Amino acid sequence: MTPSRPNGTAAWLDGWRLPIAATFAIAALSVWLASMRGFEVDGVRLAIRFTARTSLLLFCLAFSASALVRLWPNAWTRWQRRNRRYIGLSFAASHGLHAIAIVLFAAMAPAAFDEATSPASFIFGGLGYGFIVAMAATSFDRTAAVIGPRAWRVLHTTGIYYLWFQFMVSFGMRIPPMPNYAWFLLPLLLVMAIRIIAAVRSKRQLATP
Repeated sequence: MTPSRPNGTAAWLDGWRLPIAATFAIAALSVWLASMRGFEVDGVRLAIRFTARTSLLLFCLAFSASALVRLWPNAWTRWQRRNRRYIGLSFAASHGLHAIAIVLFAAMAPAAFDEATSPASFIFGGLGYGFIVAMAATSFDRTAAVIGPRAWRVLHTTGIYYLWFQFMVSFGMRIPPMPNYAWFLLPLLLVMAIRIIAAVRSKRQLATP
């Protein structure tokens, strides 16, 4: 029997159409948000916050894809797992737009940018972007074959857990002055819990005679 597939929008967003549509939508909404403040510094900062949140959403979808389909196999989770590569590329595009907005902020308000950043943010943020670029570049069969399956697993496993940790730290650091940022930690904790539950269940099934 052919596995059930999602209908409508989810089916239309299979494959490359997903990152193309996601990139266009996020870019258009970022420009619209910036335009609401006359393309001034406040508008660019709105775009920075917006792209951080779209990146969080897409990251959580990619991070939880395999675990969710093992725990709750249905049309949606099968679509999510089938398109995990393209969700990851959508995340990379979203975070690329996030980087562009940050560069614009630095150019428009150097003093405010210096106040909002630190050497540690450049080091750890730069490492995060390094993982994103490397993971996106090796998300294709040919490039994955070049580095080999073992190196691919090490890169993608290390990278995705590092990015999870970086999201936790990035949003967590904003909680003291802005307590509502605690809400952004919930999806990160949820997807980690889902992965742990799925891994434990898989090990139990393998151990069962």
